Amino acid sequence: MKTVKILGPGCANCKKLEAVAREAASTAGVEAEFVKVIDMKAIMAYDVLSTPGLVIDEKLVSSGRIPTQAEIRQWLAT
Repeated sequence: MKTVKILGPGCANCKKLEAVAREAASTAGVEAEFVKVIDMKAIMAYDVLSTPGLVIDEKLVSSGRIPTQAEIRQWLAT
């Protein structure tokens, strides 16, 4: 099972990123646990310069934007 973390304070973009990531995992048939990280110290530990951030299995794959479902599916497959 993949662990997907959404890094951000809970803004509209953070919620949008979570929705896109959940949809990408679902359409790819990937079982994933989704975790929201809102604590700024925890977010900064990933060297995120701007939110929202996306972490898959402890690897930062995106920050400061909302990636496409296709991008997220590709990251989930690796």
